[in-house]
Amino acid sequence: MDYMNQSPTPPPFYGGQEVARQTNAVMKRVYVRMFIGLLVSAFCALGIASSPSLLQMFYGNAFMMWVPFIAMLVMAWVLPSKATKMSTGAVLACFVVFSALMGITLAPIFLVYRMGTIVYTFFITAGTFGAMSVYGYFTKTDLTKIGSFLFMALIGLIIASVVNIFLANSTFEWIISIVGVLIFTGLTAWDTQQVKALARANLDPAMADKLATIGALNLYLDFINLFLYILRIFGGSDRS
Repeated sequence: MDYMNQSPTPPPFYGGQEVARQTNAVMKRVYVRMFIGLLVSAFCALGIASSPSLLQMFYGNAFMMWVPFIAMLVMAWVLPSKATKMSTGAVLACFVVFSALMGITLAPIFLVYRMGTIVYTFFITAGTFGAMSVYGYFTKTDLTKIGSFLFMALIGLIIASVVNIFLANSTFEWIISIVGVLIFTGLTAWDTQQVKALARANLDPAMADKLATIGALNLYLDFINLFLYILRIFGGSDRS
């Protein structure tokens, strides 16, 4: 969660009201763009899940199954580091494309879980995410050390998930899901605090707009992962 490799340097002459105005404007764009990303993903996922021909196209062969996933990995790695050299429109367009690709990969959940399970899991996720984002925004506690610990825990979670692909242990999967919820709950607060700190430090309009998109991407990923881990917990015995 690079945030364009920016080093926050507080402006030397802007007043407190101007800093607060800029911060609020950036954070508003962050949440609006994150919401748009979630809508794009939802529509893409539903569209593919309801179309046998699209399901066959994307999931009928192994190659097409991996294309969206690999493309997302590349974009998630490259976009934050290259955003400063891109136009604001290009950064936003990449985020929308990323959201669409995520929707393609999420389409199977509508075939595995009941719609009711998906809906109430979404609202549980939204409530959890909202509470932690509010905490991250308003807390005076520096979450940097916690964020570093959570990032290391995330690496361990990824390794454990890969191992369990071969073990296929349902108990281990349940434990991984609980740990995943805890990690992304904490990362939500940390990412929110990081975005707010950079929004306060950088008042350049173009950079602020790119920051809003990158911040939206990071919070979007927190939300999606939190949703998927909660869905595994609550939907484990409620398959369609």
